[in-house]
Amino acid sequence: METFKEKYLAGLLAPEEIDDYVEEWNNSDDERTLACFLGLNAEEEDAWISVGEDALFELLDRQKGV
Repeated sequence: METFKEKYLAGLLAPEEIDDYVEEWNNSDDERTLACFLGLNAEEEDAWISVGEDALFELLDRQKGV
């Protein structure tokens, strides 16, 4: 299964769809961390937690088309 990050970078998801993935993780028995479930690395997770969604998507948008 592709992660949120993989689908977002491929242009298949909008930023607000991350909430659906968070809800899916919250309602699952998945033992992975939320960051792992979403496909985020440590820098991306830290930006998301410490600064907010805008910081996360700024980092992800820099990776599009790389």
